[in-house]
Amino acid sequence: MITVQVKLFATLRGLAGPPGLGIGQAFPVKLPEDATAADLIDHLGLPPEEVKLLFVNGLFRTPEHVLADGDELGIFPPVGGG
Repeated sequence: MITVQVKLFATLRGLAGPPGLGIGQAFPVKLPEDATAADLIDHLGLPPEEVKLLFVNGLFRTPEHVLADGDELGIFPPVGGG
């Protein structure tokens, strides 16, 4: 098993994670060895189409990226603005 730290932003925060945790606050998630970011998204019950940006240790990654113990992830939904 590995443990990663996850930060969910904007609308994703309301979809997963411990209750009462603020936006941008990390929470630990345990996953099997060789889990990918897509596995994490599935584990959290996030709709894949709602995940637009995924950062692992501050670097942009795709859902196929294999995670390692201690990784820190930031997950963002699509955002709009003008």
